[in-house]
Amino acid sequence: MTPSNVRRWAWIHKWSSLVCTVFMLLLCVTGLPLIYHHEIDHLLGNAIEAPELPAGTPKASLDDVIAAGKTLYPNKIAMYLSQEPDDTSMWFLTMGDNPTDEKFKSIAIDARTAKVLGEPSFEGSFLGVMFHLHVDLYAGLWGKLFLGFMGLLLVIAIISGVVLYAPFMRKLEFGEVRRERGPRVKWLDLHNMLGIVTLTWALVVGATGMINTWADLLLKYWQYTEMAQMVAPYKGMPPPKQLGSMQQSLEHAVAREPGMKIGFVAFPGTPFTSEHHYGIFMRGDTALTSRLYKPVLIDAQTTEITDSRELPWYLTGLLISQPLHFGDYGGAWMQFLWAALDVITIFVLGSGLYLWLKRGAPAPARPAGEGEEMGGPVVAARGPAGAAPGAGPACGSGGRPT
Repeated sequence: MTPSNVRRWAWIHKWSSLVCTVFMLLLCVTGLPLIYHHEIDHLLGNAIEAPELPAGTPKASLDDVIAAGKTLYPNKIAMYLSQEPDDTSMWFLTMGDNPTDEKFKSIAIDARTAKVLGEPSFEGSFLGVMFHLHVDLYAGLWGKLFLGFMGLLLVIAIISGVVLYAPFMRKLEFGEVRRERGPRVKWLDLHNMLGIVTLTWALVVGATGMINTWADLLLKYWQYTEMAQMVAPYKGMPPPKQLGSMQQSLEHAVAREPGMKIGFVAFPGTPFTSEHHYGIFMRGDTALTSRLYKPVLIDAQTTEITDSRELPWYLTGLLISQPLHFGDYGGAWMQFLWAALDVITIFVLGSGLYLWLKRGAPAPARPAGEGEEMGGPVVAARGPAGAAPGAGPACGSGGRPT
């Protein structure tokens, strides 16, 4: 690394870190409770559970499940129907004033008795606030795209931090913390060590988080391309006045895709289907395929299948990125690992801010031959969820890259 290359990479690292650090701290703090959202719901008493019934109790017809929701809200229409992957004892029915109503009502209905169990309260709850701050900053699509740009800066900060790490740390033992050099150098060494240790996780979570912010755009592209082709024969036809049996539609979809399970159902007019179709999205039954969906379009009047095809590569990539980002596919141990790495990330980000704020403070003289710092700077690799600004511009002796 020549001095000019060092300056160039340090500039990239510094500014990509500085711009995104505050937002990465926000994402780390809000992401931590979301890792344990099921457990927190139970702790706060917000979770809805189905009553215990004898094993083998038959499932109620989906038509009866939908009727139970319409009895509760007779003036609203059904939008979506879904189940938790690991709990088939309940259906969650979403109802609104129109197919894209953002003020929808979510209803939990017993899948065996078709009785209403309650209405999950998400908006305005603690987890609801954490979710919106983590996903879109309460700014909708533009908030998602902004956070996606912050994720891109994070990836740039990680890569530039890796480039700078080796030349600046080659004369120090891995994990060495120089406590005798004063608090700033001690924090810098801790920052560097934890940043490089969590490097892979940082890159995975940052990149998949950035991809997830594109979900709305990717869905719209799919609607205007493949979905448009699938529903082309119905173009110009009036919407159906009477909808057919959802139970029959579901049975046809299951017969069409044996070995797959129900992921969720989209009712006519919602973004996942057309005005003329039920969109039944089937999923696999393995650790990987359970995250991947296959749409089966059902004529909403006749309940006959009109089309079924695999999702395109870009939606498949999006669906695969989600469990990697949330860490919710490996049980309790995976949750613990993701939470631990998240906490370490918060430390890396906080120490980076400290290093940046203290960048002008003088440091004690170092013994001859200890840890070459190339004119002062020891630049850290970025931590998992953000680029701490102490890293690019962080200088072990208060100087700047030369």
